[in-house]
Amino acid sequence: MHLSTLSEWLSWIESVHAKDMDLGLDRVKKTAERLGILTPDCPVITVGGTNGKGSTVAGLESIYLAAGYHVGAFTSPILFKHNEQVRLDGQMASDEDFCAAFEKVEQARGDISLTMFEFCTLAALVIFKKSNLDVWILEVGLGGRLDAVNIIDADVAVITSIGIDHVAWLGHTCEQIGYEKAGIFREEHPAVCGDFDPPATVIERAADLGAPFYQQGRDFDFESHSGTWTWSNGSNRYDGLPYNELAIQNMSTVLMAVTLLNDRLPVTREDIENGLRKVKLPGRIQIIMGEIMEIFDVSHNPAAITFLKNRLDMLPCHGETHAVFSMLADKDIIASILAIKGVINQWYVAPLSAKRAATDELLEKSFTSAEISNVTFFPTITDAYKQALKDAKKGDRIIVFGSFHTVADVWRCKNE
Repeated sequence: MHLSTLSEWLSWIESVHAKDMDLGLDRVKKTAERLGILTPDCPVITVGGTNGKGSTVAGLESIYLAAGYHVGAFTSPILFKHNEQVRLDGQMASDEDFCAAFEKVEQARGDISLTMFEFCTLAALVIFKKSNLDVWILEVGLGGRLDAVNIIDADVAVITSIGIDHVAWLGHTCEQIGYEKAGIFREEHPAVCGDFDPPATVIERAADLGAPFYQQGRDFDFESHSGTWTWSNGSNRYDGLPYNELAIQNMSTVLMAVTLLNDRLPVTREDIENGLRKVKLPGRIQIIMGEIMEIFDVSHNPAAITFLKNRLDMLPCHGETHAVFSMLADKDIIASILAIKGVINQWYVAPLSAKRAATDELLEKSFTSAEISNVTFFPTITDAYKQALKDAKKGDRIIVFGSFHTVADVWRCKNE
């Protein structure tokens, strides 16, 4: 089968599997075997977790690029365009790269049915395999144990944090979710956990596999100072590290993974500093300064939104805070809005156009249940954003959050 454009491929791939999500490794692994992509020629870092995966991937990528390595990064979900899912040496893969990889996957799969994410994961690995890279950095899509990314054995497996999310797929408790996420650990290979208090299931899984386990706050840690921060792991210590826009807890996790691979991928103190300074990630408490400050954040569960709220508490604002908000229906909407309601003066809410979007009715019911009355509902999220812009005055700020889709839709409107 041959399609000529990336948009044609994406539309067709979306139509070939009955389910959007169909967790399991048998189908995707069998296709990968046919493609010959299960054995990378370089170290692999797999990154899972509830929050902080994208930041951790970006931090790893930036440090290794600063050290002069050829780096492949696979990330999800997509914020603006499909090409951002695969980066080669910091640059998005081209339409031609994807089309050629999709064609190879299609030829190899035969009668095997693949979801969109599985198809894209395999295409990313095809692109990486032919690109003569020094390191692959793979972000788990959902969970870990049964996620398509987990067909590749990680040299270092990273779990950033563990919280309640995707309960329909991963379980309703942190212990259940931790078990699924720890499925990316491999026998006798290092496992890094950026969570200060991980569920016992994560620690037990590492022990069962004989995987050396490195936990934040126990085996490595960080200290924040005025203008700089410090990272330590036993006798390893870096003082005077530069801050960036991303959470230092995630950057600390990055440094542990880098340290564990230093015998195969050596980096210097200068590489680390340069990488930390240069790392950027759109939509992670991204601040646009002006008479009205605008802040874009893809936080989409209670833990991430609590982190956003804490950051807002530290940002000076002499006026009011206007929230442009929407979420997907399978998220804990009530707990999410309760986590941040104390800093919001006015809410502007609308349903998204995504498949799993919360409906008008669900959004209104959630705000009623949370006893939040300072809210106005709109037909679309762009209508909500435009009204927030009209209402905001000099010295106010507008916060756009709740989903990758919320940020993407508003960002497109802002840049039209």
